[in-house]
Amino acid sequence: GVAAGAFAGLRTVVGDLGPTGTVVTIVASGLRGRGGAGFPAGEKWRAVASAADPPRYVVANGYEADPGQATNRLLMESRPYAVVEGAAIAALAVGARDAMIAVRTEYGDAVRALEAAAFAAEEAGYLGTDVLGSGRDVAVTVRTVQGASMLGEETVLLRALEGKRGQPEQRPPYPTERGLFGHPTLVHNVATLATVPWIVTNGADAYRAIGDPEAPGTVLVQVAGAVAAPGIVEVPTGTTLREILDLAGGMADGRAFKAVLVGGPTGGLLPAALLATPYTFAALRDVGA
Repeated sequence: GVAAGAFAGLRTVVGDLGPTGTVVTIVASGLRGRGGAGFPAGEKWRAVASAADPPRYVVANGYEADPGQATNRLLMESRPYAVVEGAAIAALAVGARDAMIAVRTEYGDAVRALEAAAFAAEEAGYLGTDVLGSGRDVAVTVRTVQGASMLGEETVLLRALEGKRGQPEQRPPYPTERGLFGHPTLVHNVATLATVPWIVTNGADAYRAIGDPEAPGTVLVQVAGAVAAPGIVEVPTGTTLREILDLAGGMADGRAFKAVLVGGPTGGLLPAALLATPYTFAALRDVGA
């Protein structure tokens, strides 16, 4: 991981961009939250970085509440360094010392992969005290959480991390202002943070050039059901639903397409007439998914 170019982004943040430059880069990249709501990530970073009342926290949500969903699990198992580095960069950028990656207790392989990545990063000086001589301390820890599907919701997850009963809270105040232990907290899906090292290494413009200009980058999509090759694909945002189904080998033998459920239990069923819909936050919202 470290040898394969992990933490090049963190080096750029410490040696070149600095906290303010990093926040500006994330804002300019147009990165949107991959947890489902599609909120502009840079706005959250700016809010937490400028919030009074330290300490500040970073929480990476890898809980994955929807039944049968496995995109976050695959990401954490196969790209743990990207998640750990993204969390560390976020912590440096917003002025947090502690970043926590929340993972379902059942995801044993993901937990082990993330813990091994964090340990290797600390051994190499990318985490811990005085990160790369910056004078800043950053700890990335993996926290296992157990509970109902409600833990996918950020305020519920924060209560669980505090050891309290997980129940949703009124917003505002948002976690950016009053989150973990009542302090400003940056909460992101693990897929959002895993993108951060690439963005700071390659620049905001390079990221904006991928996929849909309104919500750039790539997205992990799980295709299940009556398709020839169910699985998880990574596609640029703006790829049509038909193209995504084609990547899964199209319909299984002899099956006729009836409808596709986009967005899990809270999504919408789309008929064949809407297969040209691009996979973007706005387009899917417009068709009721």
